[in-house]
Amino acid sequence: MDVTKSSKAAVYVESQDFDGPKVKGYDFSQASIDYDALFESYNTMGFQATNFGAAVSMINDMLAAKSCPFVGHEMSDIRQESGCTIFLGFTSNMISSGVRENIKFIVKENLVDVLVTTCGAIEEDIMKCLAPHQIGRFDFDGKTLRSKGLNRIGNLIVPNKNYELFEQWLIPILNFMYDEQMENKEIWSPSKMIQLMGERINNEDSVLYWAWKNKIPVFCPAIIDGAVGDVMYFHSYEKEGLIMDLTQDIRLINRTAVGADKTGMIILGGGVIKHHIANANLMRNGADFTVYINTAQPFDGSDSGATPDEAVSWGKIKHGCKEPVKIYCEATLVFPLIIAQTFAKYHKNQSANKKCNGGPAL
Repeated sequence: MDVTKSSKAAVYVESQDFDGPKVKGYDFSQASIDYDALFESYNTMGFQATNFGAAVSMINDMLAAKSCPFVGHEMSDIRQESGCTIFLGFTSNMISSGVRENIKFIVKENLVDVLVTTCGAIEEDIMKCLAPHQIGRFDFDGKTLRSKGLNRIGNLIVPNKNYELFEQWLIPILNFMYDEQMENKEIWSPSKMIQLMGERINNEDSVLYWAWKNKIPVFCPAIIDGAVGDVMYFHSYEKEGLIMDLTQDIRLINRTAVGADKTGMIILGGGVIKHHIANANLMRNGADFTVYINTAQPFDGSDSGATPDEAVSWGKIKHGCKEPVKIYCEATLVFPLIIAQTFAKYHKNQSANKKCNGGPAL
């Protein structure tokens, strides 16, 4: 028996033809760096870089569809101004970090239609208008920080005094809500409360301010899971009976999805924000465009780690649509770059087109 021959046959199984792009990275030997070409090369880089390229393409498709005339149902109480209704979901740590400024740009320029987030994002967007978060280190000792009244979010530091400022700011709003309920039978939902907060903060650094200004609803199904809930708890001993109606919001977000011509989901992180957006899109038999960015894995059966294909099985992503994208990455690393290649370019082009047509710039 020819051992070498049989071994080679085992190693070199006959290849089938495969039609795919050539793997190739960016050539840095050029005289200057072409950043558009650099990011374009991600498509053929492989691994998560290729998923980055696919996410850029997917979001640009959402924006192209957004520019088309809307032909869906008419519902006066929801945003239905575009051919693609874009849902942007993000966990609170995105607002803790500098991604807040990136999200603010998207909201200020009216480039998405619905926001879904967690309680920490609501309070920290307001808190940052009152006092800054600061950069620390991941390995700061928790016991020492506690003794100094300093709270750590990863490598960010938030002093307790910032939460005290937030409580002082929020109490008058809760008083107003309570009085409106008792005197005028106004029943508040989380999104109505958040809208009021955006109006009252009156600060252009705030995501919530621009959401209020542009009439973009902000949904927070876990509104009491954080400092907002803490302040509401303390307030309830002064004025008991304030009602928060979640049913108003589930009707509004679901009807927004159902009434849309097309929908796109961009979801940074997992947990309740990921599921809340996907479940709203279930009501219309799935989203047309989907981008997930998170580090969660599917092996434990969690919704955070669930792949886009799992969402297809539930009807939360439309079967037969453009292949959904998941980037396995921590969002602060890639989302600013994605914005540069999508929302920022789209906004610049829209502004240029308005100028050329004699209209005001955005």
